[in-house]
Amino acid sequence: MSVLGSVLLGLVLLLAAFIGMQVWMVRRMRKSEGRPAPELPGRIGKRIKRGRTAMFYFFSPSCRACKPMTPVIKDLARTREEVVPVDVSRDLDTARKFGVMATPTIVLVRRGIVEKVLVGPQTEPDLRALLG
Repeated sequence: MSVLGSVLLGLVLLLAAFIGMQVWMVRRMRKSEGRPAPELPGRIGKRIKRGRTAMFYFFSPSCRACKPMTPVIKDLARTREEVVPVDVSRDLDTARKFGVMATPTIVLVRRGIVEKVLVGPQTEPDLRALLG
């Protein structure tokens, strides 16, 4: 096998490993759907215990995919109390409790149950539809 062939094979294997890791992470995070939401302190924890809806937006300031979504979420959070932005660089504990492994991630909790986990960028109409 030529050097070029070896390099190409190596790149293909690296790409396959990367894609495989992404698929594994998404599947693992989505396993929390249908399970009880973790216990959280404060106002949001009380909201969940009362069975109210909460939509968590897990992001990082350094995340490129988060940059277009963050202003939309923060705008929604100003008008909708159920929208909760969570900066994972400041609140890693909450992200761990939900099993978040990538940003951006949306976790929708209804009636104390994790109803939906969405990984990756989402559009504003999709976010509004998710909230109902």
